[in-house]
Amino acid sequence: MIDTFEIRGHGLLLRGWRAGDEGDAAAVLRGFGDPEFRRWNTPLVPVDDLAAAHEYLRARQNALASGESVACCVTDESTGEVLGNVAVSAITPAFRSARVGYWVLPEARGRRVATRALSLASRLAFGELGLYRIELDHALGHEVSCRVAERGGYRYEGTLRGAMFEEGRRDAFRDMHLHARLASDPELPVA
Repeated sequence: MIDTFEIRGHGLLLRGWRAGDEGDAAAVLRGFGDPEFRRWNTPLVPVDDLAAAHEYLRARQNALASGESVACCVTDESTGEVLGNVAVSAITPAFRSARVGYWVLPEARGRRVATRALSLASRLAFGELGLYRIELDHALGHEVSCRVAERGGYRYEGTLRGAMFEEGRRDAFRDMHLHARLASDPELPVA
């Protein structure tokens, strides 16, 4: 497993989230508070204030140290501006599998940040982490995320019924699309 990392490519720099960093905490809080993020995601642990954002950052560092996940702060390679997050999580070494997810801050949308970050995270997962299968899921109807998955070479595998929380709820469920990519699948060019 990796302790620290920097991954460069496609005009991006992926680095670990920094526990105790006020700028990183503020970016996480903005990301989780974004109405579009909330429309499609209901986190298990809410991040609705700076204290929760700092706890999120500490949890990401602990998960990296334990080999459970690799959460990447996505930044502009030239300016260092925080653009979003991409994470390889639920790493299961025995099956060489994991899940990947991403979110992008509102001001960075429309620039294919998620697609470029997904490409870099996939390289990390199949390369340094030695994984074979990565799953990507999103709420049914989230067409932007579906396009990101397809552009990243993640094939649609089906619809999982009642597999994720409804928007803002933990007592009702909605369907999601499942996409996946194998290490043996070709890497698609990033446009």
